[in-house]
Amino acid sequence: MKKLDDISCGWAPASDELYRGYHDTEWGVPERNSRALWEKFQLDGHQAGLSWITILRKRETMREEFDAFEPERIARWTHKRIERAMQNPGIIRSPIKIAATIRNAQLYCDMAERGEDFSDYVWGFVDNKPIINRLDHWRNVQAKTPLSEHIAKDMKKRGFKFCGPVIVYAVMQAMGMVNDHEVSCPRHGQIQKLERARKK
Repeated sequence: MKKLDDISCGWAPASDELYRGYHDTEWGVPERNSRALWEKFQLDGHQAGLSWITILRKRETMREEFDAFEPERIARWTHKRIERAMQNPGIIRSPIKIAATIRNAQLYCDMAERGEDFSDYVWGFVDNKPIINRLDHWRNVQAKTPLSEHIAKDMKKRGFKFCGPVIVYAVMQAMGMVNDHEVSCPRHGQIQKLERARKK
């Protein structure tokens, strides 16, 4: 019988406790909280050009600096507040990415004011039903799909930044819109069971 380490997704090695913990408890689990979803988009936007483990290692510090990723607070950031954030070595100190996060927060708030829920908007692209893929190996996953390109195009049309099709697909995987765990990975089936239980 194979050990759990041998059948779980290879991108999350058991030797890396942080990475493995993220894989085992969070990645791919359907997330429908609007604020939490928005945070995922911002974190993946900050990842652009970097590895995901870099973001994971900085995530808690980033949450502290970015006001717990509450769009209503970030939308009001001033130049002085940006300068303060830029002094924090625990975040991704990119003026462009920080400016994008502020703009994305403002757009999130604009949607809320119009009565448009961010989670409903995102999940509406799949009629609120996760896509179940059957990957035999994590290296065979696509970097983007026609759907992620469609979502990215719509988000850009609305004014959102750092939401290209590759970033969008990474968020789709993280938020559970698509189940890209390998079929041999226990989480592939466990997440489907969680979703079925939610519907009962």
